[in-house]
Amino acid sequence: MRRLLLAGLVAFTVLPAAAFSATATPAGDAPLDLETIMASPDWIGHAVESPYWGVDGRNLYYALKRDGDSVRDLYRVDAAGGASSKLDPAAMAQAEGPAVYDRNHAHAAFILHGDVFLVELASGRRVQVTRSPQAESSPQFSADGRTLQFRDGNDWYGYDLASGVTAPAAILKFADDPQAKQPDALERQQLETFGTLREIKADRDAHRAQQQALDAADPGRAPQPFWLSDKVKAVDTELSPGGRWMLVVTEPAHHGEGEAPGVIHYVTESGYTEVQKARTNVGRNDPAPQSLLLLDLSAHKIWPLATDKLPGIKDDPLKAIRDQTIAALEKAGHDDEAKALKAPGVRPVTIASEGGGGIAWSDDGSQAAVQLRAIDNKDRWIASVDFAGHALVSQDRLHDGAWINWSFNDFGWLKDGRTLWYLSEASGWSRLYVKPLDGKAKALTGDARFEVSQPTPSPDGRWFYVLANKVAPYSYDVYRVPADGGELTRVTRYEGVDGFSLSPDGSQLAVLHSAPYLLSQLAVQPAAGGTPRELTDTMKRAYTARPWTQPQFVEVPSSHGAGVVYAKYYGPGNDAAAPASRPAVIFVHGAGYLQDVSKQETYYLREQMFQNLLVQQGYVVLDLDYRGSAGYGRDWRDAIYRKMGHPELEDLLDGKAWLVKHHGVDPKRVGIYGGSYGGFMTEMALLRAPGEFAAGAALRPPADWVTYNHEYTSNILNDPQLDPEAYKTSSPIEYAQNLRDPLLIEHGLIDDNVLASDSIRLYQRFVELHKKNFWISLYPLERHDFKHADDWYDEYRRIDELFDTYVKPAAPAAH
Repeated sequence: MRRLLLAGLVAFTVLPAAAFSATATPAGDAPLDLETIMASPDWIGHAVESPYWGVDGRNLYYALKRDGDSVRDLYRVDAAGGASSKLDPAAMAQAEGPAVYDRNHAHAAFILHGDVFLVELASGRRVQVTRSPQAESSPQFSADGRTLQFRDGNDWYGYDLASGVTAPAAILKFADDPQAKQPDALERQQLETFGTLREIKADRDAHRAQQQALDAADPGRAPQPFWLSDKVKAVDTELSPGGRWMLVVTEPAHHGEGEAPGVIHYVTESGYTEVQKARTNVGRNDPAPQSLLLLDLSAHKIWPLATDKLPGIKDDPLKAIRDQTIAALEKAGHDDEAKALKAPGVRPVTIASEGGGGIAWSDDGSQAAVQLRAIDNKDRWIASVDFAGHALVSQDRLHDGAWINWSFNDFGWLKDGRTLWYLSEASGWSRLYVKPLDGKAKALTGDARFEVSQPTPSPDGRWFYVLANKVAPYSYDVYRVPADGGELTRVTRYEGVDGFSLSPDGSQLAVLHSAPYLLSQLAVQPAAGGTPRELTDTMKRAYTARPWTQPQFVEVPSSHGAGVVYAKYYGPGNDAAAPASRPAVIFVHGAGYLQDVSKQETYYLREQMFQNLLVQQGYVVLDLDYRGSAGYGRDWRDAIYRKMGHPELEDLLDGKAWLVKHHGVDPKRVGIYGGSYGGFMTEMALLRAPGEFAAGAALRPPADWVTYNHEYTSNILNDPQLDPEAYKTSSPIEYAQNLRDPLLIEHGLIDDNVLASDSIRLYQRFVELHKKNFWISLYPLERHDFKHADDWYDEYRRIDELFDTYVKPAAPAAH
C-alpha cells in the first residue's frame, strides 16, 4: 500500500512542457544553465571552517571540505603569511587543538582526537594526559594552576601537574546510598532475634568506619561517591576552577519522550522498506524540567538550589490565553483536558542542554553564574550562587511577552571575579551589559539600534570584542569596547565578517569574512585595527571568473507601520519609467529567524545562482528579510508571535508593490518560491492572497504547525493544546480552500525535520477540495537539506518550468 501511495503521488509531478536545455559547464560569459548551478558545489570552492590559533599564536588551523565527499581535512597556515599546508595523518598526530591557558600563561591544554594534551609554554614540552577510547572535553586549569581539569561525559577529572596523577574530582552515583537505608520493622526484628546477624552487621560497620577514616586522612585515595538518587539523571556538570564546588544539572530520569512520528525509507541498501523515528511533535511532550544541585566536594555535602525565589517565577504569562482555552474546553465538556492546562505554581525551568552552556565560573572559582529559562520561554534569569546560603540570587531577569530569543544569551565574568557580563534584548536590541553583583547593570555598547553578538573578552580583560551591524543591518564587522566602558570602535572593515578569534596574547585578530559570491576566507589583522593579511583563497576559477549579478541592497517601504523591509534586488537599476511588462520572482528565505540580506556569503548558494539564471532569462528577483528575520531587533522578531505567515506576507506584498513601482514589473507576472519556512510562506502567499502571485514553488514546507517540533514552534505559537487558535491562524492547511494559482510542492521523503507527511496531507486536502493546477514532487533519498546533485537539478528544473509556463509569458496561462 505504501508503494502504491508513493507511485500515485509521484504521478502528479508532471508540469506542462517548457523549453529547457542543459549545456556543458559555462565559462566566462557563457550562459548559465541548470545542469551547472545545481551540480555538486565542489566546482565553486569551499568555505574555510572552524579556524583556531595554535598554542604559541604563530599558526592558525582550519578545516576544509574535500572534493567528492563530506570529509573535512585539517590545514595549518603561518599567521605571518605563507601557503597553507594540509596535514597528513602523521602531521595530524602532532597537531594542536583549540587551547586554553592557565592564569599565569605558563601552560596550555587542548583536546586532540578526543584526548587531553598539556603543553609547557616556556619549553614547548608536550604531555599526553589521556589515551582512552572515550572522548574527553572541556579542559580548564585550576585557579592555582596546579591541576588540569577535564571531563568525560558528566564525570570530571583532575591531572596533577607535579605528580602526573589523574584522579576523579567527584564520583556521582545516580542511585540511593545503600548504607543510608534505615532498617524497617522486619529488619529490626531480625537483628533483635539473631545474634549472628548482629555480629555480621557490626563487622560490616567496622570496615565502613575504617574506610571512612582512611579516606579522610589520605588525600591520595579516590573520593567517596555522591549518591544522587535513581529518580534523576545528569544533564550537565560543571567543576569550579578552585576544585571545591560542583554544580550538577539534573532532570527526571524517566521523563517520557512522547510518541514520535515515523519517517519511511523506500529506497534502501537492504531493499526493504525501513521506518525511522523522527522528533516528537509540538505539545506532545514538553521539555523535561531541570533542577540544580550544589556539591561541596571538600565537606562532601549536597544542597538543592531552589528556583522558587526567582522574580516572576510564579507568574503565569499565558493567563489570558489559558483562561480562554480552559473556558472553551469546559463548555465543550472536555473537563480532563481543561484540568491538564492548569498553570503550575512555580514555572519549571531548563538550565542546560546536552553538553552544558548554562553555567559560568569566575577564573578564580569563587563565583558561579547560572542561566535559567522558563520552559514556556517567556523569561530568562541570570543568577549568581550564594555558596554560604546555598541559594540562587537573581542578577538579571529578561522577560518577553512573545519568546526569549534563541540567540544573544552569552554571559560570563570579568577578571575581577565580581562583575557579570551578558547579552540582553531588554532594550529591544541585543546589547552587551556589565553588572557588579551588588550594583546596577550598564550597557557597554550604547543605546543605538543595532545587534551585538559573539562577545569575546581580551586575554588581559581590558577589552570586549563583538560582532555588530552598526553601519547598516546588512553590514557586519568586529568592534571593540573597553570592559570598564567607553567608545565602541570599529576594528574591521569587511562588512561581511562571519566570525573572529583573538590570538593567545590578544594582539591579533583572526577574521573569517565572506561576500555574496565569496565563501568564508581567513585573514589576520592587528586586534586594535589595521590592514588585514589574507591567508586563504579557496575559491575556484570556474566560479570566480563568471560575471555574477551583484545584489543591490534596497529598502522597501512598509505599508503596515514596520518602517522599511531590507531586501536584495537582482536585476537592472531603477527603471520605473519602463512599461509594467517585466516578469519577477520573489525568493523567500527559510528558517524564519534567519538573515539573508547581508554582505556575508548566503546560505542559499545554489538559489543565488538560480536568481542569476532567472535574471538571464529576463526576470528580476527580490529576496526580502521579512518580519521575523534576524538582525533587526526584538520587535521585528516578535511581530509574528501567534500569527506566523501574516506580517511576513504583508512584507512580501510590499516587496511586490515596490517591484511594480520601481522596476517595471507586471503585477500579474510575479512568481514566488522558497524552502522550509520559505516554502511555508509560499503556501501562505498563494492561499491567503489568491491572485497576487502567478505561481509558487514550495520546497519542504511546513503545512500544519501542529506536526512540527516543540523547540521551534512552541516559542512562537505556544503549545497547541493551550493556544489552538494560534495554530489555526498560522497553518497553510487551514486555508487550502483558497487555492486558485499554480502551486508546485517539492519534499524529501526522508525529511526528519519537516516531515513529508505535511505536504502529503495538504495535497490530500486539495484533492478533496477538487482544486486544479497543483503538483507534488517527492525525493526518496533526500532529507530536509538536499544533498544530491540529481535531486537538486530535478527540483529546480521543475521550478524553472513552472515559472516559464505561468510567470514569464506576457499573459499568464489560463487556470
